[in-house]
Amino acid sequence: MINTPEGQYILNRLKTELPEHFYYHNVDHTLDVYHAAASIAEKENINEFDKRLLLVAALYHDSGYLNQIKDHEKASCDIAREALPDFGYTGEQIDHICAIIMATQLPQQPKNQLEEIICDADLDYLGRADFISTGDKLYQEMKALGNITDKKAWDALQISFLTQHRYCTKTAVENKEPKKQENLRALQNKHLLPK
Repeated sequence: MINTPEGQYILNRLKTELPEHFYYHNVDHTLDVYHAAASIAEKENINEFDKRLLLVAALYHDSGYLNQIKDHEKASCDIAREALPDFGYTGEQIDHICAIIMATQLPQQPKNQLEEIICDADLDYLGRADFISTGDKLYQEMKALGNITDKKAWDALQISFLTQHRYCTKTAVENKEPKKQENLRALQNKHLLPK
């Protein structure tokens, strides 16, 4: 889907139109979510038609940041509704894509398997070895936007988020949950050590 006209359209917009202070919510994150969604969909035996809708949703899921931060998921759906008819998508397909996009809104409340997959793909990095470096990009972005003040507050936010987060799919529970718990313990231990 990355090389399709609808994929290239949104990736080019993300590359060229997003402000520089989006250190995390940028084209790299979009591609990360796309690849994670494709991988989970493969392991969960999703059919080709549904996988296509899922992957389009992954490419468009944070495009709303082009227009606004608050309620960016709804803004992403607005962009999808505007762009995708030109690429041959029906109203029904776009409704389905938008439902998948809206599932990424926090707190996540997916209602079906495709929504579960995109939720797990969106937060895939929580259970990976690059958790700290990827999280640092989100910290830099939140700091630039004035949403967080320092690393201590960031670590506390991450510990709280990791403690409450649950992966949905069998694939993510098996493949990401153990490393996520390890990442959580590392953060908690960091604050137990004497300064």
